[in-house]
Amino acid sequence: MLAFLFSLPPLAQEPPLPPPRGVVLVLVDDLGWSDLGCCGSDGYRTPEIDRLAAEGTRFTQAYASAAVCSPTRAAVQTGRAPARLGITDWIHHASAEAAQAVACGRHPEGLAPAPRGGRLLTPRNRVWLDHDEISLAELLAPAGWRAGYVGKWHLGPAGWRPEDQGYAFNAGGCRFGQPPSYFDPFGNRRYPDGIPGLPGRTAGQYLAVREADEALAFLAGCGDRPFLLLFAPYEVHAPLQAPAATIDLFRDLPPERRHHHPVYAAMVHEVDRAVGRVAGELRRRGLLDAVLFIVTSDNGGATHFPATDNAPLRRGKGFPYEGGLRVPLIVRWPGVARSGATCPVPVISTDLFPTLAAAAGVPPPDDRALDGRSLLPLLRGEEAGWTERPLVWHFPHYWAGTLVRPWSAIRRGRWKLIHWYEDDRDELYDLAADPGEHEDRAAAEPERVAALRAEMFRVLYDQGARFPALDPAAAPPRRQRD
Repeated sequence: MLAFLFSLPPLAQEPPLPPPRGVVLVLVDDLGWSDLGCCGSDGYRTPEIDRLAAEGTRFTQAYASAAVCSPTRAAVQTGRAPARLGITDWIHHASAEAAQAVACGRHPEGLAPAPRGGRLLTPRNRVWLDHDEISLAELLAPAGWRAGYVGKWHLGPAGWRPEDQGYAFNAGGCRFGQPPSYFDPFGNRRYPDGIPGLPGRTAGQYLAVREADEALAFLAGCGDRPFLLLFAPYEVHAPLQAPAATIDLFRDLPPERRHHHPVYAAMVHEVDRAVGRVAGELRRRGLLDAVLFIVTSDNGGATHFPATDNAPLRRGKGFPYEGGLRVPLIVRWPGVARSGATCPVPVISTDLFPTLAAAAGVPPPDDRALDGRSLLPLLRGEEAGWTERPLVWHFPHYWAGTLVRPWSAIRRGRWKLIHWYEDDRDELYDLAADPGEHEDRAAAEPERVAALRAEMFRVLYDQGARFPALDPAAAPPRRQRD
């Protein structure tokens, strides 16, 4: 019942509009909220994506559905919250537990032991996106759309790859969460065969170049059919590697700048070039203005090792703070998305599924709960009619050892609450006055804390979320350290 309370009216009630000729959804890996020139980077150069932003609408408070990759990617594919899907952590594809699950065809069950230094047993994450979930490709297929996937999938091994979820074309989508190497043949000593589904072709070629080649090959094979291209570069995930000539462009970045890492800057630049090649090909063919073109990321920028800086937002990937959850979101669709506009309304990854459904004129599935809303009213500038809703995140796991401990969070309006499970503690922030989350208001606002906490758990229970439990042998609770 709660799923319907948090929904907009059915998509059929939106004004009809001609569907786009195609959709390009760019899902960059680990791209931070301010890692684009149009989003305020003081060191990275992204002229191609900046041009798309200037010709479309940029959301200034867009969120990933999770602070790590696999849950957000599952949410983008299905329009369903990670807690509802049972994918709330990145999928540990190389673990013995994952291998056993694949061998028996069943997800791991129960609770996993706490890591050293932790005190909670945590829910075992699912190892793949189930076949009975409806992907974006399967949503659009009945209307005659051809779907292609290029790049990082990280939602299951062989048998659960993009081609098993409705994508007619797949280049590089597999169980890997990062490439063994960014240079053809893309292998290393552990994985000498490189990326499954992306065999070596041109020794030493950079992966973003190959990803763009594959995207153009897919587009060339679509003929007159409407198409969905999900372009998911493995960049800018570790390992940090880029062509030497591109790194040289950024070697002289002053260290006092927020964004001064030359290799990371080069990786961002290579992604921008790849996106520019896709947009340029569509422009050359006279199709770009008929295409719904989206650029976003799967989580906040990585700050747990020297990569990027999300300031003024706090922290980064893995954490419940804004730096871990807030991402770029750019939508270009002439005639629908306002040109050169920004939208301050908080939105989230699950909104992309119903947005594409509404754009294509395809009814969303009615046999399951969806957790997103169509963004078409916001693209048209109809912010006044947008009803406020809670945004909820759930990460009942440890990450990077115990660097991050289990948490859930909720945002409603200007207020955001973070709940830490180990010590049953809440933090409260006024994001309108304090977007950097420096002043914890929990002690000063106990009634607001109680209301937000209750609403958060109502949503999570409705989604069927699983929760951590105390390890009877654990030491006393430890406070999460920033």
